[in-house]
This record gives sequence, structure tokens and C-alpha cells, in this order.
Amino acid sequence: MDLLAAALLGVVQGLTEFLPVSSTAHLLLAERWLGFDDPGGAFTVMIQLGAVLAVVWLYRDKVWSVVAGLPHSAESRRFALVVLAGCVPALVAGALFSDYVKRVLYYSPLVIGVAFVTGGVVMLAVERLRPVPAVHGVDRIPVGRAFGVGLCQVLALVPGVSRSGATIVGGLALGLERTTAAEFSFFLSMPTMTAAFAHDLLEVRHVLAPERFLQIAVGFVTAFLAALVVVRPFLRFISRSGFAPFAWYRIVAGTALLAAVGAGWL
Repeated sequence: MDLLAAALLGVVQGLTEFLPVSSTAHLLLAERWLGFDDPGGAFTVMIQLGAVLAVVWLYRDKVWSVVAGLPHSAESRRFALVVLAGCVPALVAGALFSDYVKRVLYYSPLVIGVAFVTGGVVMLAVERLRPVPAVHGVDRIPVGRAFGVGLCQVLALVPGVSRSGATIVGGLALGLERTTAAEFSFFLSMPTMTAAFAHDLLEVRHVLAPERFLQIAVGFVTAFLAALVVVRPFLRFISRSGFAPFAWYRIVAGTALLAAVGAGWL
């Protein structure tokens, strides 16, 4: 049963990590529902890396061309600078506030419910009122707009906000075309989540008991596979239908969660 729960949680992590619906909130609620014991959050930390590696694999050609071109390509250096500008705010905020957020906010269904509903409303508003897209393609994002998206990513420290949701909505508000905003969110996830993984791994290294390695391995693999499956269809879906369906999902799910809290079920 523990391995089945680990597999299900890996799927939840992989499916929701790059959708604007908050993987952290879904994972925390799923762990509570399944009664899954995760001392120190070690399992959660390790399976996140599986989702990150999936998007690295999908964009491996672009990642390799940028890394290999850094010594001699101005275009590669510019793209690296754009990604760095988008990551710095979240890295600084994470270093300063992540401990407080995890200690106070992480296990509050009320916080998650409010963040779900608020995020959904904001997403609908931005979809309706956003400026005419001026940036088409991740290679054309100005450094200033990348930094603005990075400031939005800071909000994702709050469980329920969604890292991908905050960066995508920020990108739309700053004039990025839908697919460009989503793909830039993916590229920001690589260094941001890798840094978060390294930080969290240092914190939980003492509770990585050998008997839990099989659970972690199962969750890691299923998170990788689920993320691998969802990213490309997600891009095709938003190019046709936009983000409103995700916004309404957030509002409905958040309202149900708040109703459960109000009824004393959570």
C-alpha cells in the first residue's frame, strides 16, 4: 500500500507541477487523504526532481545549445541572462522566507483554499484584460520583462498559488504570448526548482532512511513519466483554449476546500 500511495503521489506531482494549479497544494492534500507519512518532507523533496528532469529532457536540445554556446554565442549568453533575471527574485525570497512559509503556511487547508480561489480569479482577469501580446518566443523576452515574471514567481512560496501559475499569469500581464509564457515558466523551473531541491535536500538528509528509498524511487519515476506526458499536450491545449479552464478549476476546487474547512472536515 505504501508503494501504491508513493506511485499515486508521484503521478499527482508530475501532472500538476507544470500546470497552473499548484502541485504543492495537490501533493499536500493527497498525502493527507492517503494518510501518507512523510517525515521531514523527504519524499516530497525527492520526487520533485523527477518532474524537473522530465522538462529538462523535453527541452534537452535547447538546454544543450545554450550551455554549449555560452563561451562563444551572444544569443546563448543573452538567453541565460534572461533566465537568470527570472530566477533571482524567487531564489532570494526562498532563502529568506521558505522556512517561515513551510512552518506556518504549508499545512493550512484554509491558506490553500484562499490561494486557489484568488489565483483563479486573477487568472480570469488577466486572460480578459491582458495587453496585446508583444513577445512571441522565449528567445525574444526582454530582460526587464523576465525580471517582472520572476517577481511574480515569488508569490509561489505560498502553497496553492502555483509556481507555474504565477509565472504564466505574470508573463501574460507583461505582454508574453500564451505559449511563450508557458515555455518560459518551464525554463524558469529548471534552475529555480533545482536550487529549491538542493536546499530542501540538505534539510531532510538526516531522515532519508534506507528503508524509504524504494518509496522515493517509485514516486520519482512516476513523477518523471507523468510530467513527460503532460507538458506537450498542455502547450497545445492552451494555444487553443487559453487558461480559463484552469482558472475555473482553481475556483471550484478552492471553494470546495473552503467549504470543507468551514464544515470542520479539515
